[in-house]
Amino acid sequence: MPSKWHSAHIHTWVPTMGDVSLTSETVTLAEALPREMARVRDEVMPQYLALRGMPGVNVEFALAMMRADLDRAANAMAAGDVVAMLEVYQSLKETEA
Repeated sequence: MPSKWHSAHIHTWVPTMGDVSLTSETVTLAEALPREMARVRDEVMPQYLALRGMPGVNVEFALAMMRADLDRAANAMAAGDVVAMLEVYQSLKETEA
């Protein structure tokens, strides 16, 4: 039996090539959250880490916030807490390089 968090869906809009109409691609939260976690861990954090040691640049607070979000996401997934998963998903989505 699938866990309760498999039932949450996130809709993303994808433009079609050569057409002005949009199509909706349904992605489950169970797919989207780990994907977003990987993006932050594998793409965003390394960019911040590369800035360490530069004069006048302090990235430690941003890195701590990203790590906290990744921990919250893992804990929410393990607990099957859909509300917490949605909250941390949104926070991760807002994380920019």
